[in-house]
Amino acid sequence: MTAPSLKLSVIIPVYNEARTIAELIRRVRAVPVLKEIMVVDDCSTDGSHTILDRLSGDDIRVIRHARNMGKGAAIRTGLAHVTGDCVIFQDADLEYNPLDYSRLLDPIARGEARVVYGSRFMGESRGMLSLHRWGNKLLTRLTNLLYNAKLTDMETCYKCFRTEVIRSITIESDRFQIEPEVTAKILRRGIPILEVPISYAGRSFHEGKKITWRDGLSAIWTLLKHRIR
Repeated sequence: MTAPSLKLSVIIPVYNEARTIAELIRRVRAVPVLKEIMVVDDCSTDGSHTILDRLSGDDIRVIRHARNMGKGAAIRTGLAHVTGDCVIFQDADLEYNPLDYSRLLDPIARGEARVVYGSRFMGESRGMLSLHRWGNKLLTRLTNLLYNAKLTDMETCYKCFRTEVIRSITIESDRFQIEPEVTAKILRRGIPILEVPISYAGRSFHEGKKITWRDGLSAIWTLLKHRIR
């Protein structure tokens, strides 16, 4: 069981997720762990902010960017305000299940890890597009090769950290490159990453999927750049 004193800070970057954000917040709130919810609206134009204003409460803080800056920038903003013992990243769609939080928190609570990733390829995964599946496997294999790691899912959204660990890293990426950047910097410091299985329900581009092949190329460059450094 997760230690009851372990407080989780959930950082949710939001950009034009009016169709899913209310249900996502409901699911996050329902998870029976001690937590705070930090939502960063990255200058949405579809009414997401109005929905967030309606949902705000003592357990949720909403910060709005004046211009669209990207997922990495939104997480940087959230990290500046969190107060929990641990931090987890949560996309604003419904691809990831917040009920998996305890799977990521438990190893940290037991002192077995300081960084835990939720692997979609170790758990029940459905709906992942073939392009994304093979792209994720390629990027993970490159990560393992460059950083002498044994990961199965580098690009997973569910990354959980002891707060002092993630705050000790200077996050430079503004957009989706945050995933390989954080992983590269963690591994270069010699901090082991423990993986646990999670569930995943992918969505299509028609449903709002935002990552494209261009982000894959940026991820490759990010991995190479931080290895060379």
